[in-house]
Amino acid sequence: MRVSPMRGFAIQAPASVVMVRPHHFTPNPETEADNVFQSGDGHRTAGEIAADAFDEVTRMAERLRAAGVSVHLFEDETRQTPDSVFPNNWFSTHSGGHVAIFPMFNESRRRERRADVIEMLKARYRVQDVIDYSGLEADEVFLEGTGAMVLDHIGRIAYAARSNRTNDVALERFCTHFNFEPMLFEAADPNGRLIYHTNVVMCVGTELALVGLDTIHDPARRAEIVARLEETGRRVIALDYGQIQDFAGNALELQGRDGRFLAMSSRAAASLRPDQRAAVEALLPILALDVATIELAGGSVRCMLAGVHLSRRVARAAEAA
Repeated sequence: MRVSPMRGFAIQAPASVVMVRPHHFTPNPETEADNVFQSGDGHRTAGEIAADAFDEVTRMAERLRAAGVSVHLFEDETRQTPDSVFPNNWFSTHSGGHVAIFPMFNESRRRERRADVIEMLKARYRVQDVIDYSGLEADEVFLEGTGAMVLDHIGRIAYAARSNRTNDVALERFCTHFNFEPMLFEAADPNGRLIYHTNVVMCVGTELALVGLDTIHDPARRAEIVARLEETGRRVIALDYGQIQDFAGNALELQGRDGRFLAMSSRAAASLRPDQRAAVEALLPILALDVATIELAGGSVRCMLAGVHLSRRVARAAEAA
């Protein structure tokens, strides 16, 4: 099956998002082997870390709602899904009413998939089909959603950094179904270790892109990525590796009540040089969100947001009366 985008509908900045609020948050020991962005905290107890994470998600959802974003907030009261706060990895939504469910690399992350999230999408939005790739896990083939891919919904390009969590075969299958061109590359830290998720390395908005260009060691591929971003009219802002470590690439453009804005963590925003911040704010405002505890798990604001690129259902007249 090949999904064709509805012309003019596949906007880059979603106005609705899904978030998950964890009640027992902790950095996942299963994922730290290939996620060098994870870190520890020896100053707080496990209970204090969990409570602070709960509060950070609560405040973030409140601030997004105040900005006019529709936030569907789900609770995770279990202890079996330490990374549930990052729902963008296990599902994505697409114009025309399509939903994808993805194969996850770590076993604990496979438990994050929830039927109630999919049922909410079907109830509130126009969902035509759900394409489930999770069966690929049996063959050790993985593609962790919009963590593994950064999607250009305008140019129809899926940027993907190869890693344990981004498989070439799964990427090709997704791109064939959803009408994206795959743009696969390798991104590595200064020690040559592959970076686990593409959305740590780059953010693609409507008119700008934040990219850790130095992590793309192949100069020809780096130049090709810049060219593809610029040919769609975007300004490319290069991030250094220190800024990537501070999650400056892990941002998401959203549509609020007063227009588009860029959601990123306070740590990420503070890492931007004055000229970089001015370049961003010439195009759209930045909403800086404090998620320092969540960032212990190796992800930041973009990882916490599963964008909804679906049409809302219109209430029937009888129901609205």
